[in-house]
Amino acid sequence: MTAIWWIRRDLRLHDNRTLQAALDHGTVIPLFIFDPYFERVPARRRGFLTNNLKSLDAGLKERGSRLIVRSGTPVEVLRQMLAESGADAIFSEEDYTPFARRRDQVVQSGLPLNLVQGQTVHHPLAVMKSDGTPYTVYTPYSKIWKGLLPDLLDEISAPEAISTPAELRSEPLPEFPGSAHFPAGEAEAQRRLDAFIESTIFAYGESRNRMDLDGTSALSPYLHFGVLGLRLAVNHARRAIEAAEDKSARKSAETWLNELIWREFYIQILYHFPQVRGSSFRPQYDQIRWQNDPTEFEAWTQGRTGYPVVDAGMRQLLETGWMHNRARMITASFLVKDLLIDWRWGERWFMQNLLDADLAANNGGWQWTAGTGTDAAPYFRIFNPILQSKKFDPDGGYIREWVPELAHLDASEIHAPWEKGIQVPGYPDPIIDHSFARERTLAAYKAVKI
Repeated sequence: MTAIWWIRRDLRLHDNRTLQAALDHGTVIPLFIFDPYFERVPARRRGFLTNNLKSLDAGLKERGSRLIVRSGTPVEVLRQMLAESGADAIFSEEDYTPFARRRDQVVQSGLPLNLVQGQTVHHPLAVMKSDGTPYTVYTPYSKIWKGLLPDLLDEISAPEAISTPAELRSEPLPEFPGSAHFPAGEAEAQRRLDAFIESTIFAYGESRNRMDLDGTSALSPYLHFGVLGLRLAVNHARRAIEAAEDKSARKSAETWLNELIWREFYIQILYHFPQVRGSSFRPQYDQIRWQNDPTEFEAWTQGRTGYPVVDAGMRQLLETGWMHNRARMITASFLVKDLLIDWRWGERWFMQNLLDADLAANNGGWQWTAGTGTDAAPYFRIFNPILQSKKFDPDGGYIREWVPELAHLDASEIHAPWEKGIQVPGYPDPIIDHSFARERTLAAYKAVKI
């Protein structure tokens, strides 16, 4: 018996339930398909994906196997691979985006595709209200989610050997430069997870919002592509909770577990309410009269707003493909609530530039900030970028790293130079007054609030 392991977002050998299902079936053909959609993926994310595929291929070769790469539409490539190899089954990790579900329905209509749950701990249909409807508020969802956990999630070890036919043709993987900030590979992802658990998780509750500290796990790119399995991360979080030496440390570890649950919360929101992909969960907010000034949007994308903490976040994104989560909230609030630009503009920009550009999490985060989503921040919650900067980058270290033209300013000056009468050559004045912007936004939201 021969099975095709159709790899999509499970680029790992450890704790891979889909790979195990294929191994249980018989000989395994690890297959990755570059479908035409791949050409629309931003180059930085294509590079991260491709370099992780190279790392996966190396791991497969150590086990007597190899990665088979083909290009074309999935249904055509899979049909051809079945004919070439004599395989009688296809196993793939279930994905929950609207695009993935449509793709898999097409494949399943004519080919023996078996979908295996592995991207999430609980299937989107598993955590439901008693009346059979989905949760749209995080807190009750998370309580049920935790209640459904077994004492310990089983982890499947990476196989020692994988038998793969030697005669199958494979295309070469394209060449992309690696990321200095996020090196590819399952070993790197696990090293980062171990380091975070060992040195950071017990202070996470306090440090995670400090943009000038290395206080987060920064594992999101690896989680998005399944280089690191979510089940493994959850197991590490739960072990840390049990090992915590005091109440504060335990609360910090629980906070990180809650962040992992947020990922699944947004996945199930997208699964049950696919319309959020292009519209507000709360429809009345689609009637907001946005300003949508393209010049101001351009200034925001390039980190040239004149608000140092906003510019630092946007420049970090441009350079690394990642942004600190607190900075994501600040920059998103500034775009929507200060510039009164449609949240969908920002959502698209993040999807184009983030290595961890996850449709569900990105959409959920933007709608939370905009106040248009399910478990949303109230529309009248408008971040003051200066106060946020002073609170979460108190000495200005984050700003100095990403806005070097301000590096010579001291902590009392760097958050809002203009308030001290300081003009820095080459650095722009604020493109808008925050007090004015706040009142304008409140009026725009009140006009459509029901």
